[in-house]
Amino acid sequence: MKQSTVMTEGAIWKKILYFSIPLILGNLFQQLYNTVDSIIVGNYIGSEALAAVGSSGSIINLLIGFCIGASAGAGVIIAQFYGAQDKEGIRKAVHTTLAVAIGAGAIMTVVGILTTPMILRMMGTPQEVFVQSSVYLKVYFGGIFFSVIYNMSAGILNAVGNSRRSLIYLMIAAVSNIFLDLLFVVVLKMGIIGAALATDISQLLSCIFILVFLTRSQDVYKVRFRDIRFYDNLFGKIVKIGLPTGIQNIVISLSNVIIQSSVNSFGAVAMAGFAAYIKVDGFNILPVLSFSMAATTFTGQNIGAGRIDRVKRGMYVSTAMGIIYSIAAGILLLLFAPQVIGVFTKNAAVVEYGVYIMKFFCPFYWMLGILHILAGTIRGTGKTMQAMAVFLFSLCLFRIAWIGISIRITHEFFVLMLAYPTSWMVGMILILIYIWKGNWMPYTIKPSEENNVQ
Repeated sequence: MKQSTVMTEGAIWKKILYFSIPLILGNLFQQLYNTVDSIIVGNYIGSEALAAVGSSGSIINLLIGFCIGASAGAGVIIAQFYGAQDKEGIRKAVHTTLAVAIGAGAIMTVVGILTTPMILRMMGTPQEVFVQSSVYLKVYFGGIFFSVIYNMSAGILNAVGNSRRSLIYLMIAAVSNIFLDLLFVVVLKMGIIGAALATDISQLLSCIFILVFLTRSQDVYKVRFRDIRFYDNLFGKIVKIGLPTGIQNIVISLSNVIIQSSVNSFGAVAMAGFAAYIKVDGFNILPVLSFSMAATTFTGQNIGAGRIDRVKRGMYVSTAMGIIYSIAAGILLLLFAPQVIGVFTKNAAVVEYGVYIMKFFCPFYWMLGILHILAGTIRGTGKTMQAMAVFLFSLCLFRIAWIGISIRITHEFFVLMLAYPTSWMVGMILILIYIWKGNWMPYTIKPSEENNVQ
């Protein structure tokens, strides 16, 4: 287990920080996939192509979000087995997770390709970008199977505390994506198809690398292809824990699709500005999600080991880290807003929209950080239904109600953008109330550990 991080002993802040840093860097490199597409597409094809790539993002995130939810369910189970040092449990959970990944990846590929035109029409995608959006999305879905396998495999490594290995593979994939984007779009003039193909090939590379590592590993999470199947009742447990998070991510993504539809009603320039900033948004929110994943892994391992005494302190540490990061990142983005958006396009009107949108996001990311990290702690105990309820109400139902009422009263762009910070505040308040009043924490501490608090 030398390549993994045992979080059941040692200084809490060091364990969480050292585990989080590779996750943060990995998520940022993964964000480079679509960001590089957007930069090259916006500068070498045009603002309409940039709008097409951006409008596809919310749909892609919808299906990927479900996969991440399933990965979260598997990760909690594997982390608890790992904390309890149950090697057979880890083996079965790992191979069940990969069986889920294969099935989900195949379904998402087929469904994504077949439903692309229908979904884009439902979103009210403007005619001038409809064809490019459809082409980009179909080609992207052609390679989504590899993304699903990679993310589920990375979830296995994260659950046992090995966040460094997946970072290496993401760095390789991100660099290859940049090279292939330049080759396909700039040199070979393949247009928006080239941008999507570059992403597909890069995802294939990360998938191959991580599977090779898992099959060659001598650790407890070693993968044998012949052993990939559904074991015992583990599929049911993964579904029970992961499905609420998957549904949560899908429904939140649906609310973002609805917001994207409302943005579409303001025209292609607004779409392009929103698309540019959403790429920047990933560089802010993904580190917060990394701290949330660290909180889940930390909680899961300590629950499995019976170290209940460490769970709440881990929650406080990870939340503080998330708040500090989100405030610092928000300030930096606001200071250099025109330059940041200008990377994606030279269109002054698009840049103006992107800078305007920043003012509704950057000052308030700390609220979203509190929401995600506290929810990550709750998920680590296996209670994902409660976290799902908070997210569904605040980031979905509240947003839909906000848009349905406010946009009908006044069709103003700033009213639409207010849906984000307002919903974050609602979610933060609800999760704090549940942490304070809810029955989410197991109360049993192993007698031998009561006087051995780290």
